[in-house]
Amino acid sequence: MSKEEAKMAVEAKEEPKLEVKMEEKMEEKKPEKKERTATGIVYIHSTFNNTIIHVTDMANNTIAQVSGGRITKQSRLKATPTVAMFAAKRAAEIIKELGIGSIYVRIKSSPGSTTSGPGAHAAVKSFDREGLKILNILDTTAIPRGGPKPAGGKRGRRV
Repeated sequence: MSKEEAKMAVEAKEEPKLEVKMEEKMEEKKPEKKERTATGIVYIHSTFNNTIIHVTDMANNTIAQVSGGRITKQSRLKATPTVAMFAAKRAAEIIKELGIGSIYVRIKSSPGSTTSGPGAHAAVKSFDREGLKILNILDTTAIPRGGPKPAGGKRGRRV
């Protein structure tokens, strides 16, 4: 066998392998159908006594409601970040089953409070760890603007 015949034989053997690989690649690159995920709104009411997580759909229909008091038996632990994390985890499991994949987060604390309660940030982190896409985080805490007139009049209470 001459060198040319040997080259032709080697080339003939390699060509079918290339064709098979190309066909496999073509089969692998089928357009995948994207699953349509719904969007929900998560309201986190975090005070220094409790953390309440309320999940609704975009039309404000309640989907799930979990609080720190439902997670723990001890009253002193209701507002801790650990309990808020478990509450958010339970709420995330419920909304994942219903097909919600992305959420808007609204955090609210006690009116006049300078900071949100200790469970708010832990709950948001827990939603992120559960694989939910957080689209927006908004603080909706009421801010007092003047408030009511103090009792006692102009010169105060006279005793």
